[in-house]
Amino acid sequence: MTDVRVAGVGLTRFGDHPDRTGRDLFATAALRAFEDAGVPREDVEELNYGNFMGSLAEHQGHQAPLMAEAAGVHCPATRYESACASAGVAVREAVRTVRAGDADVVLAGGMERMTNLPTAEVTEGLAIAADDLFEVREGVTFPGAYALMATAYFDAYGGEREDLAHIASKNHANAVPNEYAQFRSAVSVEEAMDAPPVAEPLHLYDACPITDGASALVIVSEEYAAEHDVDAPVAVTGVGQGTDRLALADRDHVARTPAAEDAAETAYAAAGVRPADVDVAEVHDCFTIAEVLAIESLGLVPRGEGITAARDGRTTADGDVPVNLSGGLKAKGHPVGATGGSQIAELTRLLRGDHPNSDHVDDAEIGVAHNAGGTVASAVVHVLEVAE
Repeated sequence: MTDVRVAGVGLTRFGDHPDRTGRDLFATAALRAFEDAGVPREDVEELNYGNFMGSLAEHQGHQAPLMAEAAGVHCPATRYESACASAGVAVREAVRTVRAGDADVVLAGGMERMTNLPTAEVTEGLAIAADDLFEVREGVTFPGAYALMATAYFDAYGGEREDLAHIASKNHANAVPNEYAQFRSAVSVEEAMDAPPVAEPLHLYDACPITDGASALVIVSEEYAAEHDVDAPVAVTGVGQGTDRLALADRDHVARTPAAEDAAETAYAAAGVRPADVDVAEVHDCFTIAEVLAIESLGLVPRGEGITAARDGRTTADGDVPVNLSGGLKAKGHPVGATGGSQIAELTRLLRGDHPNSDHVDDAEIGVAHNAGGTVASAVVHVLEVAE
């Protein structure tokens, strides 16, 4: 099997883009990825594209060939849908394709356009990632579902709202220098604590925003990079995917995310690394409690200690393992179909040293990306390493 490299990354600014279409957003991300990689479009052999709710938000299904046209590539194109993990799945399949020797160059990423819809319609659209029969029809939305998970966690391991406020404040601070972030303003722990409730114990700053945006990655084989003199110092050395039951009530655990545990175990084994080897992480913090569950599932902290990791400084920018130096979904934004690709783009920039927060991890060699769908019924984990 061949080594897999990230040759180039491209992002749009995450936020509100009322005058742009989804195809326009993805075209911008792809252009930036090609420029970053120095790889010609005609060398792309496949397009893997993540999108969740384009059929609702833009009344546009069958988006893969549309995005191939927008990106200026002529190759087989496939749309991947796994709720908020859509782009993560798309990238995982790109890595597997290149590693198997079936292609040398794959364009992977995703897009979501959401702010063109009223908040109630976005909430309804996102809710279809839950179990329609047993959750959606009973009025469950994701703020409510994650509030149930937070309550279950507090009951099992302890913790309080102020612990979550420290996570929100940390991630907003990380987003301040990130030119792609939706919210580039600091939020104090006190401000987070004083924010209005969304679904107890979660308040306004515990929830990620509604976001438009796109991500794109040029994934290449090590042989292609060497033959074409492509500077690609970051390798994807491990990938993993896990699945859990869709409805929370059907699961064995509500205060744990076994799908992410399985994905992490597979990714670490493939890369030949351990959680203790990880220097930096980008995790799926759609709600602050989700970051807690993520870092425990990744083995970055012991179970029950994720809740105080930000308060104790372990996951802050200068902590033992900085988490979400991009600002995370919480502050950078969460265009759901693009998020998994964005996380890998941010990790790549951090490991290459050209991210505005790279100075916090200037000796980092190993990063991990954690992308989740719904209440983590789907999870994808990627291990990235600085290539020797």
